[in-house]
Amino acid sequence: MGALYRGRFAPSPTGPLHAGSLVAALASWLDARAHGGAWIVRIEDVDTPRCVPGADRLILDQLATCGLLSDEPVLWQSQRGALYQQALDRLIASGRAYPCGCSRKDIEAALLAQGVHRERHHAAVYPGTCRPENGGLQGKPARAWRFAVPTGQAPVHWPDQRLGLQSQDVACEVGDFILKRADGLWAYQLAVVVDDADQGISHVVRGADLADNTARQMLLQRALGLPTPVYRHTPLVLGDNGEKLSKQNGAQALDLCSPVAALNQAAACLGLPPAHGPLGQVLARWIGHTAQHQG
Repeated sequence: MGALYRGRFAPSPTGPLHAGSLVAALASWLDARAHGGAWIVRIEDVDTPRCVPGADRLILDQLATCGLLSDEPVLWQSQRGALYQQALDRLIASGRAYPCGCSRKDIEAALLAQGVHRERHHAAVYPGTCRPENGGLQGKPARAWRFAVPTGQAPVHWPDQRLGLQSQDVACEVGDFILKRADGLWAYQLAVVVDDADQGISHVVRGADLADNTARQMLLQRALGLPTPVYRHTPLVLGDNGEKLSKQNGAQALDLCSPVAALNQAAACLGLPPAHGPLGQVLARWIGHTAQHQG
């Protein structure tokens, strides 16, 4: 595979890296090294209100302390709005994106009128109120842009290198999703798809909590005529409450007094035995572990 392999680690600078972040970073780095490919760091800072000043530089310093250095210059999504606009323009021109004037209250009211009750902790499935075939904006000002998810088609299927065959009916489970928000900020789904293609990313290794995004991203890739990477979703690090360790639920910043100890903890989450030495030893264990599970 050699130089054809291009992987990435794409943290959001909403705070310092925690133990769960390091698992994803290490897994993506190991997979790139095992295939003799490039490993690229991308700062996903399109959601600027959630970004913490200086967190991007802190994250890069944490990665460097662990020996995880980007093979190419680091890219910041907040500097790439022109590329995202070009992609949106293409989707609009092909009839795959449309303006939406609905607020969250409007969406909830429309769902209730249809007798649909949203489950707690689950995002509302957009009912298609502003779709052109449903009358469009009908005098409402445009608030956001949505992707017109194809209806009446088979669910999206894809093979995940760790989770196995996956499937999602995006029309029923998600609905038409946001491409550009009402506040003018770019949505994660569009930015990720554009950047993965622009950077030639061939393999995406990321946390299992992001697996649910894959089908939406594949639909965007198809609509824009972009290649689909190979996906692998890694195990999550759970907190004491059994929920995913995250900045939102108070995850502590990485303790890097001993980088080797931090890397060993991350490696253990990936099912690798400890390596009491440099990253090369962890890499050797990753190569053996991957070969065993793919054989």
